[in-house]
Amino acid sequence: MPDPSFSSMPPERQADALPLTLTKSGPDSQLPALQATPTISAYPMRFTGTAGEFFRLWIVNTALSIVTLGLYLPWARVRTRQYFYGHTWVDGQNFEYTANPVALLRGYLIVAAFFGVYTLATNIQFQGWEWVAGIIAVSFVALYPWLVMKSLRFLAASTTHRGLNFRFHGQAGGAYVAYGVANVAAVISSSLALPWAWFMQRRYQVENAAYGRARATFRGDIGNFYIIGLTALGMVIGAGIVLAVPVITGFALLTSDDPFSGSRDAGFLGAMAGIAVLYLAFLAAYSLAWQYIRGATLKLVLNSTELGGVVRTRATFSPWMLAWIGLSNAAVQVITLGLATPWAAVRRTRYIMEGIQVLAIASLDDFAADVTLNENALGEAATELLDIQLGF
Repeated sequence: MPDPSFSSMPPERQADALPLTLTKSGPDSQLPALQATPTISAYPMRFTGTAGEFFRLWIVNTALSIVTLGLYLPWARVRTRQYFYGHTWVDGQNFEYTANPVALLRGYLIVAAFFGVYTLATNIQFQGWEWVAGIIAVSFVALYPWLVMKSLRFLAASTTHRGLNFRFHGQAGGAYVAYGVANVAAVISSSLALPWAWFMQRRYQVENAAYGRARATFRGDIGNFYIIGLTALGMVIGAGIVLAVPVITGFALLTSDDPFSGSRDAGFLGAMAGIAVLYLAFLAAYSLAWQYIRGATLKLVLNSTELGGVVRTRATFSPWMLAWIGLSNAAVQVITLGLATPWAAVRRTRYIMEGIQVLAIASLDDFAADVTLNENALGEAATELLDIQLGF
């Protein structure tokens, strides 16, 4: 059925909302020629996984990873992604994750070897350990953008829908600008350039992505990233001001000579307990701000992504609700000593997927296939073992 929010627009508004190439045809065209007044179809995304079902998979993965001293981690990672991809549906077809666990294992072993040597050097501090640790640290910093590029390539090549692979065409030069220069600028500017770094990284990720031969386009604006950053910063500052009032009051009571204030020891312990609670509250506010940044950035990217001139994604979920889900998930995981991890993962994924639609003016069967080269899993292993957040 046509999407009402688009079909109700006048033709010129539709063209602005969904930029299209309507007359391209011939042997070199990616998609067949389209009519001047296209019909926009909306395909809601669905996630059919359940917490109980994933818990059984997760507990087996965890047990085998512990028993094998981590050697089972690649298989655990592949099985987890296969579960989430396989339960994510668009237009009656689910996604598939086709990575080879053996290829991941080789990458894991290489990265783990370097990380293990670095850990030993910094803890044992044998003769010349500074040189060993320094060389490994500098090498990682220098290779970080390249590892990100390799990870994105491997992830895309291992993802299929309707039997057609995704691709990532990004080159090392672009990665060093987006993940090297941009990150350095964010650091030396005291985070003033951080939203610009987010913009550069998301643009690099999206504009080098492809589905078959159809390339993606990113139409996001850098100003929106600064709005996201300033909103989160305002929330942290506001929380700090609100929480500072009881802290100052507590210190005033602690140093008071009022004889009616009770035992000074009891007052000291009470004040320290109050400060600890307020500190945890500030950490929660800080965490909530970062969760908001993740959710708002994800929504912005989805609403700014176009594929092949005929497909767009639309996100309607609330970044604030997603931030609350992230914060409450973390709290429940701590309380349950990690046993609620499967429930938390399924809860977050279901909320996101229920708020995403794929809008298309051509059948999703019309995308032409492209040759997918074998990609090295080293970058993927590095991002997993070192917990590099790509936000892709």
